[in-house]
Amino acid sequence: MPPPPDLGRKPRLGYTDSRIERAAELRADEAALARLAADAGAGAYVIGGDLIVLKKAAPLNQAMFTVAQARTLAPAGEIVFLGLHEGAARFGFGIAPAAAEALKTSEDFLVTDLRSIAVHGLIDTEHLPPMAEAKAVLHWHLRHRHCANCGVATQVVQAGWRRDCPACKAEHFPRTDPVVIMLAIDGERCLLGRSPRFVPSMWSCLAGFVEPGESIEDAVRRETREEAGIVCGRVKYLASQPWPFPSSLMIGCFAEARTHEIVVDRNELEDARWFDRAEIATMLARKHSDGLTTPPPVAIAHYIIRAWMEGEASFD
Repeated sequence: MPPPPDLGRKPRLGYTDSRIERAAELRADEAALARLAADAGAGAYVIGGDLIVLKKAAPLNQAMFTVAQARTLAPAGEIVFLGLHEGAARFGFGIAPAAAEALKTSEDFLVTDLRSIAVHGLIDTEHLPPMAEAKAVLHWHLRHRHCANCGVATQVVQAGWRRDCPACKAEHFPRTDPVVIMLAIDGERCLLGRSPRFVPSMWSCLAGFVEPGESIEDAVRRETREEAGIVCGRVKYLASQPWPFPSSLMIGCFAEARTHEIVVDRNELEDARWFDRAEIATMLARKHSDGLTTPPPVAIAHYIIRAWMEGEASFD
């Protein structure tokens, strides 16, 4: 096998390697949280639905506000304690989506979605993990304000990490949806697919939600067979990535293909095909003769594809 081309230093996988210590033991201590919020070093991320509010600056925009600044922008519906960074508290301030939209008219702020922020490098990457944490939990609050058991309005407790029902006493917690994202491998080839939702040039790993009562390995095999007709054997875990769109955990794997003929499920994919290492290298480098590309470096799909191209996938 010829050596892979030099693609430079591997980019940091988006929304991972958080510097925040979540300090869950403080979530029930209202007095301690009040003291932390009053400290000058405390910071807040301001989020309105899918929109993130940034302070315009150069060369990078500022992701974090002081708590006092955050309170002046718009009334906060829910406030989530994210944890501590070097002893200073970090919070997620959830404002109404309409309030975030209104801030777009100000010359002081950049209001955009988290995906664009990450893909285009609009802020220092150290802010992406806590911002993803805040967005996921605040999105849960937007959609779970009433008890699933009895329908009564719930109350926020545990610094935003639980909602309690005053009527039936049920306790509700933020949810994370596990998603397998996998690269099926057939010797020197890998399988990529195209969703109708993708930009026209992009090909990516197959992916799908883990179903109840299903292991990660079984989900990888099932999704690959359902979407592309490929039967897989051994499965190897590579890495995971929080994906706050709205609240998933992407579980990255390699899968050993045992069959080769592709049968595309057109309800799931627009197309699927095998790619060799040389073609993948040109796609990663954005030099493919037909303009084909892989997902951006912030996405775990890019990380998985590059790892295979560079020889990191082995079932030995």
